[in-house]
Amino acid sequence: MNLKCVIIDDEPLAIDVIAEHIDRTPFLSLEQRFTHSVKAFEFLSENKVDIVFIDIKMPDLNGIELVNKLDHQPIVIFTTAFDQYAIDGFKVNAVDYLLKPVDYPDFLKAAEKAKKWIYANSQTLSIKSDKEFLFIKSEYKIIRIELNKIQYIEGMNEYVRIHRENAKPIMSLLSLKSIENQLPEDQFMRVHKSYIVNLQKITEIESNTIICGDGIVIPVSKLYREKFQEYVKTNFI
Repeated sequence: MNLKCVIIDDEPLAIDVIAEHIDRTPFLSLEQRFTHSVKAFEFLSENKVDIVFIDIKMPDLNGIELVNKLDHQPIVIFTTAFDQYAIDGFKVNAVDYLLKPVDYPDFLKAAEKAKKWIYANSQTLSIKSDKEFLFIKSEYKIIRIELNKIQYIEGMNEYVRIHRENAKPIMSLLSLKSIENQLPEDQFMRVHKSYIVNLQKITEIESNTIICGDGIVIPVSKLYREKFQEYVKTNFI
C-alpha cells in the first residue's frame, strides 16, 4: 500500500522536516507541498490524495477552515507549534495531531495510525447488490446490519457509530465517506460532516435541524443544506 501525501505549511523549513519523514517511510509518497493554503485547497478540490499533513495556524485560510471546506476529505494529520489547537483539530475528525518540531517516532506513529485506518476502510465494508443490508466489522466480529433499521450514522474521529432502532449502536473503524459511498442515495443522505441520516426515519424538520427516531436531533450544515432542501421540496405537498 502506497499512500499519497500532501504537506501544507507556510513555513518552508517545517515542510522540509515532514518531507524527510515521508521519504523515510516506505508506505508513503509525497505528491505535492504547499506554502499557500488557498492553492492547496484548489489542488485538493480537484485531486484525490490519501493523507494531508497540514499546519493549523496559517494566513488567509487556516488548516481547520481548509479541511472543513473540502467536499471529499482525505485523512488529516495536523501539525502545529501551538498545542491549544488540539481540541479544535480533532473536531474536524483529524486522525492525529503532531506538535512541532515533529520528530520521526511521533510522525511514524501517526502515519501507521492513518495507514491502519485507510486499510480498515478498504477491507471491512461490503454490501449486498440489492442494498438490503451491509456487513460491518466491529470488535473482531462481522455484524449484519439491515439498512431499514439504521436511524443515522455518526462520524467520530476515525470511527463511525451506527445507530439502529431498538438496538445498541455499533462502533467500527471506518470513515463516514466510505459508508456514504455504499448506501443507496434514495434512502440515505449526508447532512453534516459528521452525520448521515436514513431519510425514511425523519419525523420532523425544524429550521436547520432534523428530528428522527425518538426525538433525536441532527443538524443540517450549510454545505449539505441545498441538497437536503431539494429532497424536501420533491416530497412536499
